[in-house]
Amino acid sequence: MRRALIALGIGLGVFASAVVCQPAQAADAATVPLARTTAAAQEVARFWLADDGANLKRATPYAVLTSVGGERLGTGIVPDGKPVLIAPRPGSAAPQGGMPTTSGKVFFIGDDLQPHWCSGTAVQSRYRNVVATAGHCLLDVQAPMGPLAKWVFVPGYSDGAAPFGLYVGKQGIAPYAFDDIRDFDGDYAFVNVYEGVALSAPDVLTDVGKLADNVGGQGLAFNEPLASTVDVFGYPAGPNPDGSSPYTGETLERSTGPAYAVNLTGRRMDRPVGVDSPFTGEGSLGSPWLIRYADDSGAGYVNGVTIGVADTDGDGRYDTGVSPYFDSEAYGIYRYAEATWTGRVV
Repeated sequence: MRRALIALGIGLGVFASAVVCQPAQAADAATVPLARTTAAAQEVARFWLADDGANLKRATPYAVLTSVGGERLGTGIVPDGKPVLIAPRPGSAAPQGGMPTTSGKVFFIGDDLQPHWCSGTAVQSRYRNVVATAGHCLLDVQAPMGPLAKWVFVPGYSDGAAPFGLYVGKQGIAPYAFDDIRDFDGDYAFVNVYEGVALSAPDVLTDVGKLADNVGGQGLAFNEPLASTVDVFGYPAGPNPDGSSPYTGETLERSTGPAYAVNLTGRRMDRPVGVDSPFTGEGSLGSPWLIRYADDSGAGYVNGVTIGVADTDGDGRYDTGVSPYFDSEAYGIYRYAEATWTGRVV
């Protein structure tokens, strides 16, 4: 039996206090409860920040469903609606070296009861409180589907440090079909986080403000043609099939290449998208795919998230990142998340 998930029919006119269903435009979503009370959120924050971030430091890259078999196709993908662009939001922190301040690591406790991390990014939203990542970096696909425990986001993470604060997840929103039948076309999630916190003294939490106010929020793009240039930002850490390990997962990495349709084996997907990227899978799950990215502003439009990687030419090294196509359903899922208020931990 699945753990507590609430299936919602959500339309595009959704507010924090009520769900307004519009069947003609409805998207089936699963609301995934995380730390639903401030007391629970405080306990989660202290777990990760205590002892100079000891649990953050001992976390390992998530190694669940990282690689797929696949081949590149010469065809495009037909959108199921009109293109939609959500403009990015600048934050108070300036990008350095062309790298976005919005990117960071998602931390959680896995099915093995050990701390792990994926990649993620802050995105624009009404209450400046939404993180985009892979669906299976929110939902535990190794158990009866339910939330991964003690879920937090740390933008700009480095060696136990949370330079812009730590943001505890309150709830996640993902496609119901991913929760219910493991349809990987819905392997993405938007997570609402509380305002950030830091430890000002042992066991004393201090509020540091809203996520997107601090680091900005990337824009989003739905029903777009496959882009000729996609920038992927993440923390890859795992090995290639040939055993080489080009990444450590300690620093934010960037790859740039075109997007294309792919045919996959081993995943239930109707419209997977590939991008030229040498990232390995462990650690890079949840990496945002940005189109129209500008180095000077550190901003672009999220048009996908990495849910796996593939070696399409058989040379023993990964060359392709894989994402669901961001269509009208993804827009509906995002619209519910972006209109959800969270509040403070302290």
